[in-house]
Amino acid sequence: MAERKPIESWLTDMDGVLIHEGVPIPGADAFITKLRDTGKPFLVLTNNSIYTARDLHARLARMGLNVPVENIWTSALATAKFLDDQRPGGTAYVIGEAGLTTALHDIGYVLTDHDPDYVVLGETRTYSFEAMTKAVRLINAGARFICTNPDETGPSLEGPLPATGSVAALITKATGKEPYFAGKPNPLMMRTGLNAIGAHSETSAMIGDRMDTDILAGLEAGMQTFLVLTGLTTQAEIDRFPYRPSKIVKSIADLVDRV
Repeated sequence: MAERKPIESWLTDMDGVLIHEGVPIPGADAFITKLRDTGKPFLVLTNNSIYTARDLHARLARMGLNVPVENIWTSALATAKFLDDQRPGGTAYVIGEAGLTTALHDIGYVLTDHDPDYVVLGETRTYSFEAMTKAVRLINAGARFICTNPDETGPSLEGPLPATGSVAALITKATGKEPYFAGKPNPLMMRTGLNAIGAHSETSAMIGDRMDTDILAGLEAGMQTFLVLTGLTTQAEIDRFPYRPSKIVKSIADLVDRV
């Protein structure tokens, strides 16, 4: 087997890798600082489409992690990039929060419930029956169904919450139409992210805490992959998957010296 080229750029998931329930994971600050000091291209990724990159920059800064806005890549930004490439200047009916609506406004999309090109579903804490009914009727009338990410549940201090994938399943059941998911594990999110920082998959690595999204997306995008055991996937679960990460480490702290 040919040896991999040295890693020149890094992509890392946020929740479960850098932070956990609003608290930095030990080693996260040292890892981000090392990336910035060396000048290596990097991105912090999240499938959560609720917040804008500027919001996330501020949230991370309050935790002591200094991640510039331009180094944050969300499923909302990946979705907007996809739609801008597919149908520039289009229209969309959106169920989601500021992270998604801002991303679509920034690419020149018009948000409307009148004969839109797309129905775009993202993360929100206030899914309404009225909005979902409208989405179903618009999709039945011909709007294309796009979803920011397939995550079925999300974390909270009280326990798991229904997430975008669960609501997408409800709309699919009502319409018979499957959505196109722009976020992880779609390698599109990784490739558009790599393009945003001028990086190449052959010399890039993906760090994640989930085999079914982070590691799969990194693998399919042609990157080296590192699984950390500080998030959702446990050591005992790894062998259940038909693919493996390039390397398994306890936490982000074990990768500081790799930068």
